[in-house]
Amino acid sequence: MLQFSRHARRLASRALCEAAVASTLLISATLAYAQGDNSPVGTWQTIDDHTHQPKALVQITQDENGTLSGKVIKSLNPNEPPGRRCTECTDARKDQPILGMTIINDMKKDGDVWAGGQILDPENGKVYKCKMHTEDGGQKLIVRGYIGVSLLGRSQTWIRHD
Repeated sequence: MLQFSRHARRLASRALCEAAVASTLLISATLAYAQGDNSPVGTWQTIDDHTHQPKALVQITQDENGTLSGKVIKSLNPNEPPGRRCTECTDARKDQPILGMTIINDMKKDGDVWAGGQILDPENGKVYKCKMHTEDGGQKLIVRGYIGVSLLGRSQTWIRHD
């Protein structure tokens, strides 16, 4: 029967733990990379259309039914008054704080694009149809809001923040 010294057992145990940690990190990195190319899930920095400066952080999450939603988690505008509300909204979000507000909902995967949902512009209170896709290895999110058909709308490029 083979017996190992206490020191040898400790070394073997440590090596096994290090291998387990390394494997976990490798699997996590692989999953993040694989999801990063085509998933909008994460935190995104929006850009103001007029000033071209960072405007807000929007966190996009995947719901249990597989659809995406996004909410404003931080204002990046130093001149924006705290507690700003959506005074122009006409739905249940009327006069609600923009911080924490869900502005994207019901986005469904359709090939390489997420579509079929809606996006709210808190500046004017209007709700638009929406579609989005990632570019540059998942580092940019092209968000298109439109009325009727996609040709009648505008696109914004959001930058991955996480």
